[in-house]
Amino acid sequence: MLQPSSLLPCSSLLSRRDVLRVGAISAAASLMPAGWVSGASASPSSAKADSVIFLWMGGGVTHIDSFDPKPQAPEEIRGTLSAISTTVPGVQFGEPMSQLAQIAEELCLVRSFSHDSNDHLLSQAYTLSGHKVTMAQLYTEPNIGSVVSYLNGPRQGLPGYIAVPGITRPGPPPYNLFVGGWLGNGYAPFCLGGVPEQPDFTVGHKEVNPSPLANEDLSPRELLPVGGLTSGRIHSRLGLHQQLDAAVNQIEKVQRTTAQSRQFEGAATLLTSPTVRAAFDISNEKESLQDDYGRTKIGKRCLMARRLVESGARFVMVDYGYDPDYGNLWDNHNVPEQKMPHISEMCKRGYHLAGIDRAFAALIRDLKGRGMLERTLVVFLTEFGRTPKINSNGGRDHWGMCGSIFFAGGGTRPHVIGATDAQAMWPTTVPWGPADIAATVYEGLGVSLETRLPDQQGRPHPILDHGRVIEGVYGS
Repeated sequence: MLQPSSLLPCSSLLSRRDVLRVGAISAAASLMPAGWVSGASASPSSAKADSVIFLWMGGGVTHIDSFDPKPQAPEEIRGTLSAISTTVPGVQFGEPMSQLAQIAEELCLVRSFSHDSNDHLLSQAYTLSGHKVTMAQLYTEPNIGSVVSYLNGPRQGLPGYIAVPGITRPGPPPYNLFVGGWLGNGYAPFCLGGVPEQPDFTVGHKEVNPSPLANEDLSPRELLPVGGLTSGRIHSRLGLHQQLDAAVNQIEKVQRTTAQSRQFEGAATLLTSPTVRAAFDISNEKESLQDDYGRTKIGKRCLMARRLVESGARFVMVDYGYDPDYGNLWDNHNVPEQKMPHISEMCKRGYHLAGIDRAFAALIRDLKGRGMLERTLVVFLTEFGRTPKINSNGGRDHWGMCGSIFFAGGGTRPHVIGATDAQAMWPTTVPWGPADIAATVYEGLGVSLETRLPDQQGRPHPILDHGRVIEGVYGS
């Protein structure tokens, strides 16, 4: 750890904590990219959306129990859940998805999500970046949100890429796949949860049937007042550009500090702007709306995402998986240590499929009611589906060959894309993989797929090395 004397030549003027919490951020403008981008980058004229809410469910959400039920299949495949009608004629969802079924006409559902890996880490890195990686490359490729943040920067005092809360760590041992890759740590997401108090989700006692209700604090620690600093003193100290810039060069060795410094337009905005501070306070929302989302972790995270986008955030990732209270939230093999019921019962729990159904439906209704849905691209994504055949423990295993994801808003065309066989095992239409999803997100934001960005040594990299826009997501 750096010592105070090694941080600043002006350590008598600013304490180490002052620098870490305020000083580093003040030089954010000088830390922004040098400005060259090969190929067309974000083009407002071609963009269909100006914000993204990325609903990322790490662990592998079961597709056959959610968006691709097979009611005619034998019970060892379909389970005991019913298939329910949606507002789209001829389209059925799994029984736990009752609220999304009522707004299915807002969804662009892709049932032919497919790739060739059953490995969590490889699949998650691929899904978060659009780049296919090896185990040696888990941290090398920037998240999609990191690219968006590089191209567009902060907006209205909010970081270009925010993770709500950004604490999911697959493992064990825990891996942090929310990275800036070759763009640098400064383009990793600003995580509201900061560094997890316990990164290893397997540690600690797990209830057999934990409550879905949760009182989770999503206020970023950076908004806590800096001891002894008034707004006037903050502004005064932010004027010490030359000394602070020198300090930042040292502080870049500290990953989280570097990430925060590059995300904000300035410490004065973060610490003194009532608008920015209010964006992170969901207690200002009506009680009835909080009830609509559900007073669960996923409900509150989705509500926070809407508040942030409404306040100007460009790219917000809602992160929900590998939970300290719920364990392997989506990774439902049902081995004894997981303490889970049969998958058909697990899906009905308020923190499982039933919980995301309520939260996602409320989010889409809320965005639409506020006139925000057309300019906000909502993306539900997980790294793969689960095996059609239920295993001997009553769970489903990894299945990269088939899954379901959806888009909503942001100029997308609501309908169903793709189909699967009678067991939801294989796509029977064109398969679409993680790189195609990334390409579709970039398309919605007006980012050319030919764009190349420099790494920290100035070497150009393509934002995608394969993938194409999913046919039918946009257009009439």
